[in-house]
Amino acid sequence: MHIALIDVDGHNFPNLALMKIARFYKTMGTSVSWYTPWEHYDIVYMSKVFTFTPDYLQCIPNADLVERGGTGYKLYDKNLPDEIDKMQPDYTIYPNLVDAKSAYGFLTRGCIRNCKWCIVPTKEGSLRPYMDIEEIAIEGRNKITLMDNNILASEYGLMQIEKIIKLGLRVDFNQSLDCRLVTPEIAQTLVKVKWLKYIRFACDTSAQLPYLFRTCDLLYKYGYKGDVYINVLLTDDIKETLHRINAIRSYTDLKMSPFAQPYLDFTGKRQPPQWQKDMARWCNRKELFRSTEFVDFRPRKNEICSQYL
Repeated sequence: MHIALIDVDGHNFPNLALMKIARFYKTMGTSVSWYTPWEHYDIVYMSKVFTFTPDYLQCIPNADLVERGGTGYKLYDKNLPDEIDKMQPDYTIYPNLVDAKSAYGFLTRGCIRNCKWCIVPTKEGSLRPYMDIEEIAIEGRNKITLMDNNILASEYGLMQIEKIIKLGLRVDFNQSLDCRLVTPEIAQTLVKVKWLKYIRFACDTSAQLPYLFRTCDLLYKYGYKGDVYINVLLTDDIKETLHRINAIRSYTDLKMSPFAQPYLDFTGKRQPPQWQKDMARWCNRKELFRSTEFVDFRPRKNEICSQYL
């Protein structure tokens, strides 16, 4: 039996589903490789995470079966079988992306929120335990990237963070933490974590700003020394969006670094308006962000961003 894999999004970030599929078949002694048009395969697995990624349009005539899955295909009810989903990933299929100390996974799935721009409630449902950190930190891997959607909303998730601290693992919750849930007790716990880079929070609405600033005050009060990375969603309301970014920008007593992400819908057809592209460029290039107001930013010759307002 011969299995082939296609990472439709490309090899910029390891695909967890494909790594689990690879591990599953390899444990049965089955040959697993990246797809080429020169061999015949029993099954070709294609995974697509992002709706905006162009699909793999080449014909696949050299396979008995082609399985497509992932959020990018909008197959929200098509999940890995349990026997594959619970497998440990095979990191060897991404030798140039994953080093011997790194691991990826989820401790929880789902979310308590119902944000209109987020696919998680539709795809994963309510928040629930999923895996234990010791099931992810395998083979001596101690640099862990966790993709949980709202780890702080779960007692199980908080217990897992305590376990991470006890094990001395370095982690990154790369989908951001929910600042609305941070209490003084949780802040003291987060300060004890060994972060891979920095703590990440999301700020997608102006209503989150007071919670964000309170959270940052607590973290620094209890001894946090690093930067705070803020994922900022650029919504259709330019004035509200700019207000959020400028509020973070004016909070100069803290080392807060916003990262602007233009909203992309689930059809994969929506292109961000020009003002979102220019705002993201201004915000994400720190030499511009620190030295220039958005309204004064000139993205192109004879253009100034004040025109958008």
